[in-house]
Amino acid sequence: MSENLERRRFLKCAGAAPLLLTPIGCSSVKEDKNDPNKPHYVMVFDQNKCVGCGDCKTACNKANNLPAGQSRVLMEQQSGAVEGQPCPHCGKTTGCGCERKFVRVSCQQCKNAPCVTVCPTGAAMRDPKTGIVTMDAGKCAGCKYCIGACPYNARFINTDTDVADNCDFCLNSKLAKGELPACVQQCKYDALVFGDANDPNSFVSKLLAVKDSVRVKPHFGTEPSLRYIPVVKLGV
Repeated sequence: MSENLERRRFLKCAGAAPLLLTPIGCSSVKEDKNDPNKPHYVMVFDQNKCVGCGDCKTACNKANNLPAGQSRVLMEQQSGAVEGQPCPHCGKTTGCGCERKFVRVSCQQCKNAPCVTVCPTGAAMRDPKTGIVTMDAGKCAGCKYCIGACPYNARFINTDTDVADNCDFCLNSKLAKGELPACVQQCKYDALVFGDANDPNSFVSKLLAVKDSVRVKPHFGTEPSLRYIPVVKLGV
């Protein structure tokens, strides 16, 4: 119920004015990244709810017209089992699926984005209206500097456009229409939540206030805007 209310609130606000999303740039770019009056849109991935169906990936590919064999979103299957030790649930030492879990692998929409820092042409950039890390296709030289700089292996060269690509929260496909990202809309298990973390009344803000969440490789200082709620129980 609360997620549906947040979705309606988001769509209403998006229709009234352009989205102002503000994952802030790299440290070499002077921006007011701590302005509490500016929204900071984040995505939360709940590992407890994801079943690895891949619907999010399919929806993303379709919404953003990605070429066959490439995707901005990947689902990585992991297992918490310790190799060589029997599983406490099934007793198996190999082939144990009791602790199977999935992890979303995509652009982290870093507030201090290395890809933006290293791009020599300004192609890897922040959309001036939303602050989302995206690409200016007309400026990309295909040098792959941004791909090498990304510590999350989340960027690639789109084989149709020959331009570097990344998840940009469906900036030009869904957000431009006042809709939530395609993956969020498609997830039937509510494993994905998108919203303004600076709004204390938003669903995503309240969720992060009561749920423990983590960010990938926080020691790099990139300040990812993609948050993960890790598995809190074993088995089913």
